[in-house]
Amino acid sequence: MKKLILFLFAILVTGMTNANDVVIKSPDSRLVVTVSNNQGKAEYTVAYNGKQMLTRSALGLKSNVGDFTNGLTIKGDIQESAVENHYTMTRTKKSESDYKANKTSITFENASHQEITVTFQVSDNDIAYKYSMPRYGDTKCMVIESEASSFNFPSQTTTFLCPQIGPMTGWEKTKPSYEEEYTADAQMNVKSQFSHGYTFPCLFRIGNDGWVLVSETGVSSKYCGSHLSDYDADNGYKIAFPDKGENNGVGINGAAISLPGESPWRTITIGNDLKPIVETTIPYDVTEPLYTPSQEYKPGRYTWSWLLWQDTSVNYDDQVKFIDLASVMGYEYVLVDNWWDTQIGRERMADLSKYAQSKNVHLMVWYNSNGYENDAPQSPRDCMNTSVVRKKEMAWLKSIGVKGIKVDFFGGDKQETMKLYEDILSDANDYGLQVIFHGCTIPRGWERMYPNYVGSEAVLASENLFFTQYHCDKEGFELTMHPFSRNAVASMDWGGVIMNRRMNKDNNSRHYRRTSDVFEMATGIINQCSINCIAMQPNNLTELPQMEIDFLKQIPTTWDESKYIAGYPTRYVVMARKHGDSWYVAGLNGTDKEMTLNIKLQMFAGKTVQYYTDNKKKGNEIPASILKTLKVGKDGTAKITMQPMGGAILRLQK
Repeated sequence: MKKLILFLFAILVTGMTNANDVVIKSPDSRLVVTVSNNQGKAEYTVAYNGKQMLTRSALGLKSNVGDFTNGLTIKGDIQESAVENHYTMTRTKKSESDYKANKTSITFENASHQEITVTFQVSDNDIAYKYSMPRYGDTKCMVIESEASSFNFPSQTTTFLCPQIGPMTGWEKTKPSYEEEYTADAQMNVKSQFSHGYTFPCLFRIGNDGWVLVSETGVSSKYCGSHLSDYDADNGYKIAFPDKGENNGVGINGAAISLPGESPWRTITIGNDLKPIVETTIPYDVTEPLYTPSQEYKPGRYTWSWLLWQDTSVNYDDQVKFIDLASVMGYEYVLVDNWWDTQIGRERMADLSKYAQSKNVHLMVWYNSNGYENDAPQSPRDCMNTSVVRKKEMAWLKSIGVKGIKVDFFGGDKQETMKLYEDILSDANDYGLQVIFHGCTIPRGWERMYPNYVGSEAVLASENLFFTQYHCDKEGFELTMHPFSRNAVASMDWGGVIMNRRMNKDNNSRHYRRTSDVFEMATGIINQCSINCIAMQPNNLTELPQMEIDFLKQIPTTWDESKYIAGYPTRYVVMARKHGDSWYVAGLNGTDKEMTLNIKLQMFAGKTVQYYTDNKKKGNEIPASILKTLKVGKDGTAKITMQPMGGAILRLQK
C-alpha cells in the first residue's frame, strides 16, 4: 500500500507525461513546470492557471570538463520530495515565513556519460532551479564557462527592465553599478541601451495573462553574479556572465567551483497579478545562513549630511549637528561619509563616536572598497580589500564604538568580487559591524545568508536628486518601479526620505523636489531596508509641520508582514506593512495626474484611522500635507486620493 501511495504521489506531483517529459506542480497545482529532452537538449516550459508563461527555454551549461548543452539524455532515477521550511527573519518583508514546495531533481547525461543534475523547487508562485555537478573521476574542480539557461516568453510579453552597462565606464570608471534607468512597457525586441543585456531582477508582463519576475539568489564566493542577455527571437533571454573587462580585467568571467559543486538558484516568480511579485520571499526561502551572528544586530534609522551638504560637511562640527538631529528624532545611527580620514582624522573620529554615544546614537562609517577596480578618488581607500588591513581597520572601528560600515565602488559581478563582498561581511561580523554596500551589485539572498548584512544601493538612488532637476522629475517614476522589481528581491538603500523642498543645504535655492511631503514620508514605508535613511536636515526641525516630524520620529524599518494592495510599475503603488501591533498603509503616485482609489484594507475594516494626505496641488507648488481621520468601511473599503507626485498614509494608532 505504501508503495502504491508513493507511486500515485509521483504521478500527481511529478509524473512522466511521455518518455521525454517530467512535470512538476506547485502544492496548489496551479503552477506547472515541464522539463523535457528535446533532441538532446534540456528544456523547460512554465504554465500558470493553464496559461503559458514561459515557452521552450533552455537548460544546461558548458564547462572545461564537459558540454552539458547537447547530446543529453534523461536518466531514470528522478528524485522527488516535498519541502517544508519555517524560518524567522526580522529584517525583510516578514518576520515569519513558511515555505512549501515540491522538489524534483532530474539527472541528465551527456554523450561522454558525464552527469549533471537540475533541481527544481516549485512553490505556489515561485520556481527556483539550480545545477549540481558530481566529481568526474579524478577531476575535483571545474570552470563553468557559460550557461544555456534561458527564459523564453510568449509573443505578447512586454518588459520593465534596467540595462546592464559596459565595464570601466561612467564616472571614474565605476560602472557597472546597477544605477541605470528603467524602461517601462517595452517590447522584447528592443535592444538594451548599452548592448550588454539587463540587470536582475527583470520584470515581464505576459499580456493579460499575468506577470513574471526573474532573478537569482544564493550567490556567494563560490560563483559569479549573472544578468540577462539581450533578447533573441528564437531563444528568449539567456543567463549572461560578467563582462571580461569588469574588475579592470582581473579574474575570469565564469565560475570556478570545487566538485562536487552547484550553481546558485535561478528564480522565477509568477502571478495573475502583481501581488506574488511584491510579496515574494523566494530569495530567502531557498538559502541558509552561512554563519552565526556574533551579536544581535540593531535595525533603525540614520541621518546623513552628505546627501544635501556634500563633501564639505564631512567635518567634526557638521557631523555633531547631524548627531544632535538623530538624537532629537530618536534615530539610532549617523552615517559619516567619504573623506572623514582627512577632513576629521582618526583621533577626532574617536571623539566624534564618543560624543554620538553620549546622545544614544552610533556612527556608521564610509569606505572606498579598494583601489584597482576603478579610479574613484574618495578616501579612505584600500582599507577593505585585503584581510590584513581590513581586520586591523575593523578592530579599530570596534574599539571606538562604531556599529556599521558603508563600502562603496565595487567593480562588477565576477567571482572575485563576490568573494570580496563575502569576506567583508564575514570579517565585519567578527567585529560586530553591520554592512551596507554602495556602487555595487544587487544582493542575492544576502539578508539570510549573512546576518550582519543590511542592504545595498544597486539602484539609481536619491543622491541623483541633488545633482539634477531631471532626476527630481523622475523620482515618482523610479520609486513606483522598485516595489515590483529591485526592492521585491532584496533590501534597497535608496538613501533618503528627503524633506527639504530645494536641493541645497539651506532649502532656499537650486532645483526643487517634485514630490509632496506625504509622498516622501510614504517612501519610508514603501522602501524596505532594515537600517533606513531618513534624510532629515537640521533646518527641518523648525520648518516642517509638527505632525510630519512626529510621524518621522516613530517610523519603523522592520516588518512582520507586507502586503501588496494596488499598483502598476512606474505609475503608482499602495502597500501595507505591519510592525508589531500597528499597520501602515502607504501609497505613492508617480504620475502627473490626480489619482483616486478604492482599496481593500481588511486590517482596518470598520475602523477609523489616521489619514495623511495632500492639499489639492496647484501648478508646480508642493502641496501642504494634511492629517485627518478616515472611516474605513465594514467591508474594508477605503477611498483615498493622491495628488500628482503625491502620496497617502493610513495608520491605526495603538
